[in-house]
Amino acid sequence: MTERAHSQVREEVANLYASREDFRRIFNEDLNGLYQLSFLLTRDPQKAERCLVSGLEDCTKGNPVFREWARSWAKRTIIQNAIRELKPRPNHSNSPLPANIFPDLDQLLRTPAEYFEIDAVLGLEDFERFVLVMSVLERYSEHECALLLGCSVREIREARTHGLKELMDSGHKVSPQHQIFLGEEVR
Repeated sequence: MTERAHSQVREEVANLYASREDFRRIFNEDLNGLYQLSFLLTRDPQKAERCLVSGLEDCTKGNPVFREWARSWAKRTIIQNAIRELKPRPNHSNSPLPANIFPDLDQLLRTPAEYFEIDAVLGLEDFERFVLVMSVLERYSEHECALLLGCSVREIREARTHGLKELMDSGHKVSPQHQIFLGEEVR
């Protein structure tokens, strides 16, 4: 292979990965959404800003990521920074939730769609809030949530179930402003 061919292959491979400019563009284009994610996790404006800025720094200085994954990677770095900042841990109460609170949690998440005030989500305990944001809003798998949060899949399920029950019982549904959508849109 000639030097020119090697150079062309290196350039093609480099184009597969997100550049610093790609991440800067993502953070610029979706600044509000990324800040909202950070704020929902931390519920503190200063911590949210720190997690957002650290997320940008981590993305631009970190390991190469495929360009198609760059937006997801940006969110993931914000989530990881929020986890490091707050260190959310499961509540180990002596009274576990009955298994039949939500017999089919997947069905609950599919229909009917629910909108909740941001304040209701922010009112949840740290661990439950992290689990709901990660598993419901960001659609991380239970396994991925457990890995990131350093706990068991069972603890993720319990926290999500308890958090959803608290939101349903809170009475903070369907506010015209400052609302969060939990569930899938019915088309």
